[in-house]
Amino acid sequence: MPEPFRALTSKAVVLSQANIDTDQIIPARFLTTTSREGLGEAAFYDWRYETDGSPRPEAVLNRIDPVERRILLAGPNFACGSSREHAPWALVDYGFRAVISTSIADIFTSNALKTGLLPIEVDQATWDDLAAFADQPVTIDLEAGEIRRGNAAPTPFTVERFARRCLLDGVDTLGWLQARLPDIAAFEAAHEMETA
Repeated sequence: MPEPFRALTSKAVVLSQANIDTDQIIPARFLTTTSREGLGEAAFYDWRYETDGSPRPEAVLNRIDPVERRILLAGPNFACGSSREHAPWALVDYGFRAVISTSIADIFTSNALKTGLLPIEVDQATWDDLAAFADQPVTIDLEAGEIRRGNAAPTPFTVERFARRCLLDGVDTLGWLQARLPDIAAFEAAHEMETA
């Protein structure tokens, strides 16, 4: 799990195409691993590389510094297609911490939240504003539940409560449970005594 997500200030990368599916995010031939490490190299592979493996200079993801652009501003119906956990894994390993779109596939949203990638749905006017100023830093404040850009009015967003807590703490579901093992053991011990 990545570091805790409280507030992120970054520029955005705009991929405005509609219906970017999970096979475009990470082609199926890269799904042979259960490790998340190194998958960033395969993110949008067919967009970024020629068939001989040489980089395409026109590919936007080959021209930006992922450290400076940790927000993906994606077109509508983002991450549709098959359910593959590798898609958010690849995006996080590439350097993204958040995806903003007018619509994001439900299964991808679930997988992303478990990976530490924050998916946010906004209305078209907000998306257009963010796209028009993609070179201006944007702050995604998970604690406040809002997106801020320059002097523009903040845009509120919501995240499912448990997923929000896990993101803020920098844990996945298993990590959340492991942190409560002493409480679980105490509860079980107390109930064993009651039934004895």
